[in-house]
Amino acid sequence: MTDSTDVETEPTYDAPLITPEEAAQRAAAGALVIDVRSDAGRARDGVIPGSVRGDRDNLDAQFLIDSPEKLAEVTEWDQDIVIVCGSIRGSGPVAEQLRAKGFTNVAHVDGGFPAWKDSGAPTADA
Repeated sequence: MTDSTDVETEPTYDAPLITPEEAAQRAAAGALVIDVRSDAGRARDGVIPGSVRGDRDNLDAQFLIDSPEKLAEVTEWDQDIVIVCGSIRGSGPVAEQLRAKGFTNVAHVDGGFPAWKDSGAPTADA
């Protein structure tokens, strides 16, 4: 008799999933790091120095190049962008949406901010 317990698996996304180490290297090389965690999560767990707080419910206004509310750090469609959340369940959908809107160089971090922090990549208090 085989044990057929259901194992919850992480969802998969079309946007590239990168290691925290690769994300830190890309950030050090000038990638725009967008943190889509809540303000409470950032205050509790810390932030990535130089990251920008992104609102996953307001992506068009914050990211579309012709939006008057666009984040100043968003400059071009092929800009190197790394999305971080608490897990890939938060970052994956945002990365996919940005790719669908026309951004060509968007990835998200495997394991999210907890993995970033555990990897020894730079963090700071919020």
